[in-house]
Amino acid sequence: MNSRERLRCALEHREGDYVPIDFGAMRSTGINAMAYGELRRYLNLEEKPVRVYDLFQQLGDPDEDIRQLFHADVIQLHRLKPSFSYPISAWKEGVLDNGMPCLVPAEYEPVINEKGEREIWDGDHVLAKMPKGGLYFDQVFHPYQGVASKEEMDKIPCDLMTEEEEEYLRNEARRLYESTEYGILGAFGGNIYESGQGDFGFEEYFSNLALEPELIHHYHEKICSAHLENLKKYLNAVGDYIDVIQFGDDLGMQQSPQISVSMYREMIKPYHKILFQYVRKHYPNVKVFLHSCGAIAPLIPDLIDAGVEILNPVQISAAGMEPEFLKREYGKELTFWGGGVSTQTTVAFGSVAEIEESVRRNLEIFAPGGGYVFTQVHNLQAGTDPKKILAIYETANRWRFGQKK
Repeated sequence: MNSRERLRCALEHREGDYVPIDFGAMRSTGINAMAYGELRRYLNLEEKPVRVYDLFQQLGDPDEDIRQLFHADVIQLHRLKPSFSYPISAWKEGVLDNGMPCLVPAEYEPVINEKGEREIWDGDHVLAKMPKGGLYFDQVFHPYQGVASKEEMDKIPCDLMTEEEEEYLRNEARRLYESTEYGILGAFGGNIYESGQGDFGFEEYFSNLALEPELIHHYHEKICSAHLENLKKYLNAVGDYIDVIQFGDDLGMQQSPQISVSMYREMIKPYHKILFQYVRKHYPNVKVFLHSCGAIAPLIPDLIDAGVEILNPVQISAAGMEPEFLKREYGKELTFWGGGVSTQTTVAFGSVAEIEESVRRNLEIFAPGGGYVFTQVHNLQAGTDPKKILAIYETANRWRFGQKK
């Protein structure tokens, strides 16, 4: 089997020759750019600038030699503008905070303010800031903040896909399909719940969900309509090439969902269902992937009903997200993509031996019967010891190649 066949086999809940592996093929299975540069240096690989494709999270784009070394089976089809509307069709040289060379989108020009913070501007507004010495940008501008009527809401334009991006996606998807044997994950987005958090700000959005449901339904209808228009353009461009389409909405906290099951069903699920079922109906060859962090076990039956086929990151350190339970209850309906080892706990604070044991144990639970793609729980953070990263992927490969000790 090649990688694409291996991934498709797993997504069809069949056991292939090996469990497919994802290393950095999605914006929540990735690696911080500094950690990636340090990993390459530790491995004595060719020194080359790290491509920082996701500026918001400061993620590095894996190179082919790393994918081959870790036996990765999946590659990401990026959006033209993964973060802050900066296209990744052109790059320029930069320097990471650890002194390593990098490449950043050519239009990226952060402003350093009097506090030493990096600011990203859009016209008259500061969109996001990175604190001095920080590792990520924080959104600080919320375009719907204070909006209290449908009329005000309708005056704010939605982002619609341009012909430029359609052409970029079509060409890039075709290139990946024809020149590689990887399974292809298409990064779409299509957030409903997280869009509200970003557009209103968390406090105002949560208040409106409870106190102004009619207003928020109007907002969700507007956002969903724009997402659906973009989704149709997106799949028209790449639907013949990709294997997976990635949506995202973080619905969980550490101990529970962020909102009640009843509120999810009333306020969010109808819009999820519109988007997910469009893919299921019109592009049955493309599997619906939802990234949703946290303790979301109470929501899983509704997510399945809405049309989710793949769940990520499988946050096994959160309440109710035990691997045995998830595989037993939902392993026939969902592909679990992640859950290989907890970055929040074991990778951050555990030993190499503890990481290896966790990887083995979780593979033994998730892998049987297919329906599993191995990767760690969420992104590998800055400062992660390269030895720990190697332990994750070397153990996964020993396990899948039959050397399970």
